[in-house]
Amino acid sequence: MRVMKFISLAAIILLVSAFALAQDAPTSTAPEVRHIPITDVPSNSGKEMFKSYCAVCHGSDAKGDGPAAPALKAMPTDLTLLAQKNGGKYPSAHVASVIRGQAAMASHGSQDMPIWGPLFSSMSQGHEGLVQQRTTNLVAYIETLQAK
Repeated sequence: MRVMKFISLAAIILLVSAFALAQDAPTSTAPEVRHIPITDVPSNSGKEMFKSYCAVCHGSDAKGDGPAAPALKAMPTDLTLLAQKNGGKYPSAHVASVIRGQAAMASHGSQDMPIWGPLFSSMSQGHEGLVQQRTTNLVAYIETLQAK
């Protein structure tokens, strides 16, 4: 009888201790997007601009699975499927207008994703030609990523 009481008491102490430890364990929080200043990447390399400006959300393979994707309200677009979703034709004008902030996109321009046009303009001290070059080279690089 005494042994049963001792075992029961030990089990209760273990359960209470485990419950107390579980309460003290850090709770997992949702990932958070950190906003950092834009860096000036050469405007003549669409690939380098993509790696610096887009891959954090869209992923290095452009499939929408970048390291910041889980922290966003909406998953980033799989950029490799743009042509496929547009009847096999890459929508370069639309992609350029999204990058420049001239097309309505829920994710671009939100608190999660910037509109690149004004950022490119600020980096280029307002020189429209450089903004256009950045946009054109980025659009051309995204075109090379399209699924076959």
